[in-house]
Amino acid sequence: MTDRSPPNRCRVVLIAPADESAERFGPRLMEAAAGGDIASLIIPARGDEASFQDFAAPIVRIAQTAGIAAIVADDTRIAGRVGADGIHLESGKDELRQATERWQGKLIVGAGGATTRDDALELGETQPDYIFFGRFGFDNKPEPHRRNLSLGAWWAGVVQIPCVVLGGSDIASVEAVAATGAEFVALSSAVFGDGVEPRAAIERANDILDRTAPSFED
Repeated sequence: MTDRSPPNRCRVVLIAPADESAERFGPRLMEAAAGGDIASLIIPARGDEASFQDFAAPIVRIAQTAGIAAIVADDTRIAGRVGADGIHLESGKDELRQATERWQGKLIVGAGGATTRDDALELGETQPDYIFFGRFGFDNKPEPHRRNLSLGAWWAGVVQIPCVVLGGSDIASVEAVAATGAEFVALSSAVFGDGVEPRAAIERANDILDRTAPSFED
């Protein structure tokens, strides 16, 4: 969060780019944080364990200083070492169940990798804190993928576990995601792509969501 009173509507989740150094990405993350409300940052795995940890450690600190929950993907050991707020797993139901049993209540535990309703329901049986629809790095078209929107709308309509739906490379794609009823819209290239000003992108995303996203019931 970047606000003590987060908005009661779909919120932004950021995904760290896979091809940037911490030295380059850190300042861009701070710029994004200056643009308004951001719920969390997911840091996808990269390279070997040492290089992943070297990237994650300073980025987690920057995110947390800005009031953004920092979530490390696919490595519970690194998540613990760098003091992350959560873990994001795409390795299947068994590992997800182990993670929820061990870490839930101490860390945010998120689930990814579902591409069908059956996949999603199976992962949902482990009661993660959220389920993610989309694939890291596949936000290369302006609009969100139709399958992700469909899954998000279905899930939000029938399951209480929050969902995150991957947006597109155009910041305006947040409107389509919010319309599904999803609690969170994930953005990466729309905020951190070439030629994009991260602060302006987050300002615009929050403005669109303020104007168009449905409010959630308390």
